[in-house]
Amino acid sequence: MATFVVRRFAAALLLLFAVSVVVFLVLVAPGAHPATRIAGPGATPRTLTRVGQLFGIGRPLPVQYALLMEHLFVTRDLTSSLGTGREVVPEILHAAPVTLSLLAGAVVAWMLVGVAGGLLATRIRGRVVDPLVVLSGVAGAAVPAYWLGAVVRTAVATHRHSPVSSLFPVSGYSSPSHGVGSWALHLVLPWLSLAILYGAVYARVLRRGLVGSLDEPYATTARAKGLGEWRVLLRHALRCSVAPLVARLGLDVASLAGGAALLVEVVFGLPGVGSLLYESVRRGDTATMIGCVMYVAAFAVVVHALADVAARALDPGARRV
Repeated sequence: MATFVVRRFAAALLLLFAVSVVVFLVLVAPGAHPATRIAGPGATPRTLTRVGQLFGIGRPLPVQYALLMEHLFVTRDLTSSLGTGREVVPEILHAAPVTLSLLAGAVVAWMLVGVAGGLLATRIRGRVVDPLVVLSGVAGAAVPAYWLGAVVRTAVATHRHSPVSSLFPVSGYSSPSHGVGSWALHLVLPWLSLAILYGAVYARVLRRGLVGSLDEPYATTARAKGLGEWRVLLRHALRCSVAPLVARLGLDVASLAGGAALLVEVVFGLPGVGSLLYESVRRGDTATMIGCVMYVAAFAVVVHALADVAARALDPGARRV
C-alpha cells in the first residue's frame, strides 16, 4: 500500500509539472511579448522592463519557467495584467472557499442520491424503477451541468412570487460568517443542478457493481446463513462495490473543479474561482488566468490522487496485492 501511495503521488507531481509546462509554453508562445502578456497591453515601457527583469524575459526558457513558478507558488506576488496592482494568488485564495463550498455540498448531495438510487434499483431490479435509473444515468452523463443550471435558474426566476423563488436565491453568495442557513440557501440551486446529473450517473454505476456483487459466492453464502436480501445488500455487496465509486468520485470532482463547476458559478453568480477565471478571460487578464489554471490544476490533481488512494484502501482485493 505504501508503495502504491508513493507511486501515485509521484505520478500526480509529474502530471502537475506537465500542466505547468503547457501553461508556460502558452505564455511564451509566438505573438505578443511575454512581458506584455503578464503586465497587460496597456503597460508602460518602465513596467514592461520591470516585469521582464522579474520573470527573466530573454533568459533561457528553464530560468523563465522557474521564475514564473516561484512567483505563483513561493513568493505568490504575481500581479494582475490590468495594471491595478492586485495580487493574483490572494484573489484566488479569497475565491476558493466559494468553489469548495459548491463542490463539497454537491458531492454530498449526489452521493446521497446515487447511493439511494443504486440500492433501490438493485433491490427491485427488473421492475419499472430499474430501467428508469439506467436511463437517467445515461441522460446525466450526456447533459452539460451548466446547461441544467441555467434551466433551473430560469425556471425558478420565472416564478418570482412562488415560495421556492423567495426562499432560494437564484444568484449571489452569502458567507457562512453571515449565517449557515443563508449560506446554504444561496447554494441549494447550484447543488441541485450538479446533484441531479451526477446522482443519476452514480446510481447507475453503483447498481452495476451491486448486481455483480450479489452473484458472488460470498453473497450466496450470506443468504444460506439466513441473512435477508437487504442485509446482504448493505453489509456485503455495498462494501465491495464502493471502491469503484470512490475512484470515480475523485475523477469527477477533479473534472468538475476544472470545468462544469466553474461554469455553474458563472450561471448562478457565485464569486468563486470559476467566476474569477471567466472575468480574467473576458478582460484579457493573462496573469490571473495563469494563476487560476495552475491552482485549479493543482487541486484537481491532488483530489484525484487522494481518491485513488482511498479507493485502493477500500478495495479488499487490492489491499492484499
